[in-house]
Amino acid sequence: MVYNIYMIKINIHEAKTHLSKYLDKLGKCGVIILCKRNIPIAEVRPIDMPISTPRPIGLEKGCFNVGSSFFEPLPEDLLEAFSNPQ
Repeated sequence: MVYNIYMIKINIHEAKTHLSKYLDKLGKCGVIILCKRNIPIAEVRPIDMPISTPRPIGLEKGCFNVGSSFFEPLPEDLLEAFSNPQ
């Protein structure tokens, strides 16, 4: 996947004055370089947006098996360790 990344280089005073304008230009693949007296000191990048569609059920179907012993009761010594921690 190729991203078209672009940079906006601005001084802190300009950023304080027009930050919302620059954030609108930032888009998905841009970077704002904040400078102090024309020396870069920080970057502002967009964050990944959370996935809004639910994950489908059964993505790993057939990739592993749960043995029948998984459903058997735990041994007494293990139950005792969980019941009475020391």
